[in-house]
Amino acid sequence: MLIIEKNSPSSQKFEKMMPHICLITPPSIFLLDERVFMTLGILKIAAVLEQAGVTVDMLDLSGVENFEQVVHDYAKSHRATCYGLTATTPQMPAASKIHKTIREVQPHARIILGGPHVTLIHAAHLYEKKHNHAGRGTTGLDQLCDMFDVLVTGDGEEAIFRALTEHPPKLVDGDDPKSELFLTNKRLTELPLPARHLLDVDSYQYEIDGVPALSLIAQLGCPFGCGFCGGRMSPFLRRIRMRTSESIVQEVVHLYETYATKGFMFYDDELNVNPKFVELMNLIAKAQENLGVEFRLRGFIKAELFTDEQAEAMYRAGFRWILVGFESGHERILTNIQKKAAQADNTRCMDIAKRHNLKVKALMSVGHPGESEETIRATRDWLIEVEPNDFDTSVITTYPGTPYFDEAIETQPGIWTYTYKKTGDRLHSVAVDYRETAEYYKGIPGEYTAYVYTDHLSSPELVRLRDWLEADVRQQLGIPYNTGTAAVRYEHSMGQEGIPLSILRTSSLQVPETSTK
Repeated sequence: MLIIEKNSPSSQKFEKMMPHICLITPPSIFLLDERVFMTLGILKIAAVLEQAGVTVDMLDLSGVENFEQVVHDYAKSHRATCYGLTATTPQMPAASKIHKTIREVQPHARIILGGPHVTLIHAAHLYEKKHNHAGRGTTGLDQLCDMFDVLVTGDGEEAIFRALTEHPPKLVDGDDPKSELFLTNKRLTELPLPARHLLDVDSYQYEIDGVPALSLIAQLGCPFGCGFCGGRMSPFLRRIRMRTSESIVQEVVHLYETYATKGFMFYDDELNVNPKFVELMNLIAKAQENLGVEFRLRGFIKAELFTDEQAEAMYRAGFRWILVGFESGHERILTNIQKKAAQADNTRCMDIAKRHNLKVKALMSVGHPGESEETIRATRDWLIEVEPNDFDTSVITTYPGTPYFDEAIETQPGIWTYTYKKTGDRLHSVAVDYRETAEYYKGIPGEYTAYVYTDHLSSPELVRLRDWLEADVRQQLGIPYNTGTAAVRYEHSMGQEGIPLSILRTSSLQVPETSTK
């Protein structure tokens, strides 16, 4: 058995561990292009394991069509006796197939599930338990317990060590702020950088204004309570944890020096919730001056928190595009969402961006409680009025971890209804098995499917009006369709290319790139 280094935060309690693990990123078949942003969460797990001396293999199945065969071939080698999967809710159908494949080849292997889906399902279960009723969250958690040997919720960087012990618990809860497994600001800053070296970095293609770019995460969590957004009852996703500005700049410089990249996509929920945001922008600008280069940056901001000072600092740091989740152009819908931003705040945000030459991609959605043809037309009118440089409109999906899911009650068999109490407006959703159904939060134009409806609009009507809104606004503003653009379905605030090549790398063995054609 492996003995962890004594300076490891987990060394005192988790000394004996399995010495070889294969970490797996399932494919995201719901995306137009999977090789855009690498999954950083599991790479952070890989980094802490490597730091502790654990042998880590990585199966990155993003964009791999025959991913089950790839998993089968790897499992047959028996190099690892433990597998760690990460999965968002839309990835669960693929994760279920990966689980089945491993079980067939290595029936006694330990299979661990971590990531957003299990975290959100567990949070929903705890909410139901608190309110003395069993619902979809409890059912979903029971299903996952039946499938996987160990479930890891919340922060995985410390929790993974407990999951790898000889006799792990069924559930390792890294989503409890009272636990030593829950990351503090200090520990978040001290963590090693994501183990990007375990992936074929060059196979990920994303550009910002023509500059090749990589993604990073500067902070964790979003404090707002938007009804459509996952993790509102999960401390892991609700509580803000901040790295120091200096550590974030060090990662930017590391990416530039290691991969020669000059573009950086900040995949934080809302960059400007950071009280030291302007300081961070100034440090990034100073780093460019010292390096003699010019960066291009892109990221999300919260409309009502946006200021002229922030905008000026962002432009100086290299931002030319920002993404803002405005969601709706109707005041009642903004209230029902609990967005905390009024239409006037959203309009002011657009004005600030234009004053500082920042282009805006407006992230919009339809299908909220109380949605009607009138509210969707109001969204169309507002977009035409403020003239964003680009926009994106999705049909809401009630994923586990969202208030629309967690607070809904079953009003008829298979139909769950969320009611916003202040207005009485309702949203109805169809129950699905997330292990089997890839409930896409977006789709290819002309192929959208809605799993929700309101008292005013049926599911087909929501799809029809979404398509009408997008077509009309694009025509009015002269914005072309971007269905062929990388990450078109990856840039919405609700979060989370078919290359037939899987890259298998290990931290301690020299393994060649493995073609799966």
